[in-house]
Amino acid sequence: MELDHMDYQILQLLSENSRIQWKDLGEKVHMTGQAVGNRIKKLEENGVIKAYSLFVEDVKIGLSCTAFVIVYMKTANHDAFVHFLRDRQEIVEAHRISGEGCYHLKVKLHAQNHLNELLNQILEYGNYMLNLSIQEVKNCHTLSARQT
Repeated sequence: MELDHMDYQILQLLSENSRIQWKDLGEKVHMTGQAVGNRIKKLEENGVIKAYSLFVEDVKIGLSCTAFVIVYMKTANHDAFVHFLRDRQEIVEAHRISGEGCYHLKVKLHAQNHLNELLNQILEYGNYMLNLSIQEVKNCHTLSARQT
């Protein structure tokens, strides 16, 4: 699917507020709400828009511990580890990486003792290097949050 200037405008506005009404979005891009809705449906059907998300303040729901884990696999068979990653809710991001290590994980937990339990399970697949977050300075939602 080739995107035009209007598609990019719609995507930008949706990224700032995915709950915006099609009518209101249409007014901003000088289209009818129905025309905007049709474009959004086409963007969804073609996989350009993969999902809509809700972002929660982690500390307010008890997720006070954020850690970054680099995993060094013991084996070339990664399928079991990937399955393990997908089943763990506290692993909020997982990337297979080049360079130092094999996987980079972002983990959010209630407490460090939960982190210790997770790390013990990771040891079944390989070794790891751990970094704890001291303070979140920026994330992909910072700009949107300031604009609302």
